[in-house]
Amino acid sequence: MFEGCTIKYHKDTMTDKNTSIMVTYPANENGISQSMSVPLNEDNTDYQNILKWVADGNTIEEAE
Repeated sequence: MFEGCTIKYHKDTMTDKNTSIMVTYPANENGISQSMSVPLNEDNTDYQNILKWVADGNTIEEAE
C-alpha cells in the first residue's frame, strides 16, 4: 500500500508537536506525485493503515 512512498510526520510550528503524517506517493509516468495529510486520529482508516505499516517494521520519518 505504501511501497515507494515517503511517510513523514508534520509538526505544528507553534506547539512543536506532531499533528499529522504526510504521505507522498511516487511520481506516476507523467512525473506527477500525489500527497495526502493524515491526522493522528485512531478513528481514521488511513492512520490505521499507517500504524499497521509501522507494526510491519517500517518507520515514519521525523518532522524537520
